Parts: sequence; structure tokens; C-alpha cells
Amino acid sequence: MMRLGVNVDHIATLRQARRAKEPDPVAAALIAELAGADQITVHLREDRRHIQERDVRLLRELVKTRLNLEMAASEEMLKFALDLTPDSVTLVPERREELTTEGGLEVEANRDRLTPYITALKDATIKVSLFIDASPAQVKASHRAGANSIEIHTGRYAEAKDEAQRAGELEKITDAAKLASRMGLRVHAGHGLDYQNVEGIIQIAEIEELNIGHSIVARACLVGMERAVRQMLRAMGKKV
Repeated sequence: MMRLGVNVDHIATLRQARRAKEPDPVAAALIAELAGADQITVHLREDRRHIQERDVRLLRELVKTRLNLEMAASEEMLKFALDLTPDSVTLVPERREELTTEGGLEVEANRDRLTPYITALKDATIKVSLFIDASPAQVKASHRAGANSIEIHTGRYAEAKDEAQRAGELEKITDAAKLASRMGLRVHAGHGLDYQNVEGIIQIAEIEELNIGHSIVARACLVGMERAVRQMLRAMGKKV
């Protein structure tokens, strides 16, 4: 069955709004695990707008499933990841002015710069995924760069204005997933997925893992983290 990675960044967003101690993303992550999450995902941004180093280090000690660290390809973050040794790293594009990650990495144009980061992480036995748009060219470039997996950016699918546009985006995601699988890459997906639109994505057999944050955290504000995670698992077709 497809794995669910729960991204707890926006629990930290609520905390940082008041520079307070609560809500604690570490506590939220542990509840998500108890509810059935297969992985915890966090994005340690350069500007530290939500997740802090303290959070990630505690999660490394306490998470019993898998810890996936999203990060920019920078010397600072590489040093941090090599010291932390998460189970996996997902390299993502990052701009200070964006509200959230707006698109996938341009892997081909930056392959010479990305490859040393990928190699260093893999040498430390950290699995490396690249967050990319649903493009054959980006899939092929990710393979050439030496990534273990890709995470397909599903934002355009999630934000489609009508069913025709959504079907077109879903076809692109499906084609990219199939190509990646044929090339020996593991396939993950995420961004903008919620309790309704996840139905289309779970039909793609090649996708092994979803990373979902905002919609789960938003629902958790109303019904609690455990219930929100279980409802997403059920939306993915899992028995909980």
C-alpha cells in the first residue's frame, strides 16, 4: 500500500506566529505516528520560518518510523543533514519570498551543482529524492544525477480550475511516474493534496509514497491530529 508521510511544518507555523512553545511539531509528529503515519516530513528552511533545528534534532531521536528532511541544496543544509543523518532527504527549490514551494527543481540545468550534494548524502547512507515537476526531462535528469527517487510536484493538479485541466495534469503525473519507475527510480508525490483530490493520485500504481501537510494540519485544528491522520489514511484506501 502507498505510504503516508505527514508534514508537520504548519504546526510549527502556528507556534512561530507567537514565538511560543506550543503547538509543538514534535508532539504532533508522534501523534501522527500513533495514528498510522508511515513517515514524518519536515522542511528546515533557510529563514527558519517554521521548523527549527531543535525540532528536527528531537524528531531524529524520537521518530520510530522514518524521518524525511526537505531542504535546499546548500552547504549549510548539507552539513546539517550529514550531522543529523535522517532516513531520507528531499532536495527542493527554495525562495525566501514564496509562501510555499512553488514548483519543482530544474534538475537538468543544475545537474552539475546538485550531483555533489546527492553523492555526499548517499555516501552517508541517506536516501535522496528530488522534488520535480511532472516532466519527462526532469525525470531523466534526476536519474542521471543519481537520485534514489523523485517526488512529483502535484500542485498544478491540486489547483486545476476544472475537470479537463485536472485530468490533463493527472495524465502528466501518471506518465512521469511510469517513466521514473521504468528507469529504476522510486516515485513519491506531494503538494496541495487533500482529502478529496488524493483519490486520483492513489490510482497511480507506481507512486509509493505521498507527503501531505497543509490539509492534514488544517483539519487537525478542528478535529485533532490523530483523527485527521486517520481520515487521510482512509481517503488513501487504508484500513485504520
